[in-house]
Amino acid sequence: MAGTRKLGRTSDHRNAMLRGMVTYLLENGSIETTVTRAKEVRSMTEKMITLGKEDNLHNKRQALAYITKRDVVNKLFAEISPKYKEVNGGYCRIIKTGPRRGDAAEMCIIELV
Repeated sequence: MAGTRKLGRTSDHRNAMLRGMVTYLLENGSIETTVTRAKEVRSMTEKMITLGKEDNLHNKRQALAYITKRDVVNKLFAEISPKYKEVNGGYCRIIKTGPRRGDAAEMCIIELV
């Protein structure tokens, strides 16, 4: 598990939600979510990109165990991670967009740099 935020969910629900959000972020490049969720997603996404820097079977299997779509894992190892080969972390950017209408939760956009 990436951090210590519980996000008001059981551990199974939280893990499934984070896996889905990380997969969607790697697939599309950016997502809009709340700030606390984005911080958790950033942590796991950066771990997946770091895994993808070294292209071997062990790392691919570890990424497949977390990311829910096989084509996203292939994209991670073929396109996304090679761009960050010389960079040591800081692959994601969080931009705050203001409060959400309805419950005033602080919203943001998380994207790959």
